[in-house]
Amino acid sequence: MPVMKTFPSIAAIFLLVAGPAFALTPEEAAAVKHAEDYMNALGNLQSRFLQVNPDGTTHEGELFVARPGKMRINYDPPAQMLVVADGKWLIYEDKEVNETSYLDLGDTPAGLLLKANMSFSDKAVQLKGVKLGKGMVEITAAQAKEPGAGKLTFVFSDSPFELRQWRVVDAQNQEVAVTLFEPRFGGAIDAKLFDYQKPADSREPDRRRD
Repeated sequence: MPVMKTFPSIAAIFLLVAGPAFALTPEEAAAVKHAEDYMNALGNLQSRFLQVNPDGTTHEGELFVARPGKMRINYDPPAQMLVVADGKWLIYEDKEVNETSYLDLGDTPAGLLLKANMSFSDKAVQLKGVKLGKGMVEITAAQAKEPGAGKLTFVFSDSPFELRQWRVVDAQNQEVAVTLFEPRFGGAIDAKLFDYQKPADSREPDRRRD
């Protein structure tokens, strides 16, 4: 993320895009369709998460998703970070330096996770790979604006079919993996969680649109 210092957070690796499309086998095509149907039916999600950074360090926290468009990532102390998607912006608050940055949600891989009508064949989405393994389905995709900048992999369990992890590899081949634990699907989430309130003493936010 060019507007921020380097930091081991989910937000740091959400500004990524994709490469060329490829042909699918019938089995892969069926898995992709299953994933699209699942994502489009997914409403609210709450989960603990474990994030593993490229250097092996880890963070834990609580994830809240309200599709379409809304997400909040609360990191456990001592991490000094907060990520909020409010339907328009992906907002990153670095509490350590008292700065807030904004990215257009539709320009980030977070926009894939939160997209209202998720389709891996959408011209704005670049499908880069499908891997079918024992008990798991992995689908790699990204936004299509800037080929070669990085890739996002969704990891689903296949019985039941549920989102369990995502991984991001950036242009420098650095990977961040986020694994969900005890996910809770459906149920109510307080809408105020996605209403970001900038701290009164925060520096002027940097808003970026490409």
